[in-house]
Amino acid sequence: MALSPWLPNGPVNLASLWQTVLPWSGLGIAVLLLLAALRRSAPAAVTVLLPALVWTVLFAPALLDKRTAGGDLTVVSHNVNEDNPDPRRTARALADSGADVLAVEELASHAQETYRHELAATYPYSQVRGGIGLWSKYPLQAVEPVEIMPWTRALRATVQTPKGPVALYAAHLASVRVRLDAGFTTARRNEAAAKLASAVQSEPLPRIVVLGDFNGSFDDSALRTLTGPLRSAQQEAGDGFGFTWPAPLPVVRIDQILVKGITPRSAWTLPDTGSDHLPVAASLRL
Repeated sequence: MALSPWLPNGPVNLASLWQTVLPWSGLGIAVLLLLAALRRSAPAAVTVLLPALVWTVLFAPALLDKRTAGGDLTVVSHNVNEDNPDPRRTARALADSGADVLAVEELASHAQETYRHELAATYPYSQVRGGIGLWSKYPLQAVEPVEIMPWTRALRATVQTPKGPVALYAAHLASVRVRLDAGFTTARRNEAAAKLASAVQSEPLPRIVVLGDFNGSFDDSALRTLTGPLRSAQQEAGDGFGFTWPAPLPVVRIDQILVKGITPRSAWTLPDTGSDHLPVAASLRL
């Protein structure tokens, strides 16, 4: 657990997989404690205290409620699932979210008009390119695709907030799978993340929000070129781990809101909207 940030990935990317599910290592400690109790072994119980202490140091801060008031900009990101059976329900939930800016990923072409119709009254400014959509209460300028894959999976926009411009990047990195013959298949995702990182690093505006479905955790070392210069809103200002997938019983957080030059004040997940992901939200002070 303690050495997880420095584990080599190897040909099957097991380090990335371990880092993605690392909070659940606490279950292994519980099993060890149970075995020690069944053996009635005091030395075994004492020995298990060491990994328990390491887990506590690593993850207890995430369990604290760090949310505070005072944000100027509320953003929401949601992978709405292109196979969503009820896009109207999802769009209405997003309209009711209270967000100033919405980023929508995996937006099916046949559902785009539904989202436009349901969100128009709340969000006068919008842009949709490929499967990525942006809806905003504030003007969107310089909206352009970021070439991270052969088709549009990321957008960059300037959001003209009342407190000045903010560069916003919305992205859906390539999907990953766990396969017996190939391990954790992250090569395309990592390549897309590196291209997105290059664009973010070249961003001239000092205030940056990067959000979307990363198909990986903030602690995944393979994504460090992207996440390293940025800060996680959930880690700084959330309550709990903020798991997002799968929506009925989320066990990992693969949907992220990251910032630079901005202070997160609170971060949270929204209720199930009918997608296979939960939406993520953050209130930011500019």
